[in-house]
This record gives sequence, C-alpha cells and structure tokens, in this order.
Amino acid sequence: MLLTRVITAVCLLLLILPILFLAPPTALAVLVAVIVLLGGWEFGRLIKLPRPWPYVYAVLCVLAMIGWHLAPSGDAINWLLELSLVAWGVAVMLLARGVRQPTPAFTVLGAVLGLIMLPAFGHAVMALRVAGIGVLLTAAVLVWAADIGAYFVGKAIGRRKLAPTISPGKSWEGAIGGWLLATALALGLAATHAFAPTWYSLMADHGGLLFLVALTTLLVAASVVGDLFESLLKRQAGMKDSSRLLPGHGGVLDRIDALIPVFPLAALLLAWV
Repeated sequence: MLLTRVITAVCLLLLILPILFLAPPTALAVLVAVIVLLGGWEFGRLIKLPRPWPYVYAVLCVLAMIGWHLAPSGDAINWLLELSLVAWGVAVMLLARGVRQPTPAFTVLGAVLGLIMLPAFGHAVMALRVAGIGVLLTAAVLVWAADIGAYFVGKAIGRRKLAPTISPGKSWEGAIGGWLLATALALGLAATHAFAPTWYSLMADHGGLLFLVALTTLLVAASVVGDLFESLLKRQAGMKDSSRLLPGHGGVLDRIDALIPVFPLAALLLAWV
C-alpha cells in the first residue's frame, strides 16, 4: 500500500511540477480543467446523482468554469470567488446539521454548491499562479502544513473529538497543532522573505505579522471545513474514498478537499489587499 502511494505521488509530481514551472499558463489551465472534470464526476457520485448524471455533472462543472472565464464583466471571477464564500457558508450549516440520510433536496443543493465550489477553485488556482508560483505554492503549503501538524499532534495527544459523527479521527488538539505549524511556517517565510513573493510575504507586507496570523487562522479554518465537508458527503454516500482514480490515495477530491475552499479565499484576500 505504501509503495503504491509513493509511486502515485511521484507520477503526479512528474506531471504537475513541469507544468507549474516550465509550461505556459495554457497548460496549467488545461490541467486545472481536468482536475475540475474529475472532481466534478466524484462530487456527483458523492451527492448521489443517479447514473449517468455524474458524468454530465462533471462536464457542467468545466463548462461553468469556462463560462465564468468568458463572462464580459472584468469582475466576474471575483464575483465567483465571493459566491464561493456563500457556498462554503452553506456547507458549514450542513456540517452543523450533521450526517443525515441523503434526500433529493440535498442532492439538488449539493449540485448547486459543487457548480460554484469547483469552478471557483479552478479560477483561484489560475489567479494565484498569475501572482507568482511562490504565491500559489505557499497557499498550498499552508494547507499541507496544517494537515501534517494536525495528524501528528492528534496522534500524540488528541482527546477531544472535533466532529465525532463526521470524522472521528480529527481532534481539537490536532486542529490546534495544525494551526500552530501553519502559523509558524507563515511567520517564518514572511519575516525572512524567503522565496518571496509568497502569499505570506504579500499579506505581511500589507498589514504586518499580526494581520498575517489572523488571515492564516482563517485559511486553516477553511481547510478544516473543506476536509470535513468531503467527509460528510462520503459518510452520507456510504463511501470510504471519493473514487479510486489515484491508487493508494483514493480520489481527486480526497487530495484537494481542503484546497477547494482555501484557494478561492486566498485569491480573494490577495485581491482585496
């Protein structure tokens, strides 16, 4: 199992890193469209769309992303990113409701949310990349640092369950540990201006280190919401993974669930400041 995970991870890196560092923006846009397509297919399955509608839904997610790109207003992408905040607010309310038996009404609501969340994620990737490779990568690294910190701290001292009916393995201690690691990383890179410009350095240059801590806290909270929301969908659908597209890792959504709310928020904050 570990060998399979490593091989898959290496193959993904060999695909993604050259596109990020060497290829033109069009290549990244194509990669993002593929990710949204596959993520849309998985999302359609998680919200219990009957066959063959998950395939149709996947195409609709990509078409929605293209439609926002082609919108005549120059502010259309920002509107989409702001709309995604509303969608994630609805997701928080669904999390507060807890795991329920999926209903047709939930499927319709989930379909609407996905048609906002996934295209917003795709456009946020491109917006962060335009700001710089370091900006895009450090926004992602923040999520990965929070996840790593949460895992090890939760394993070591996790006692109080964060969302026992949705994701029993997550604890408040782990969430705090993830926040501490992400914050330490953000402060270190911002204070030293290593690899600048990064998302951290741009935020700190605008509002100072305390401002950066507040925004980092917001992004870490968003990453937890993204992770929990996918866990909620999987529990309601009776699925362990979103799919088996990535051997040893599950599905595409299993790899990017925490990034889906974080990237649009990071891109918005970058635009606002």
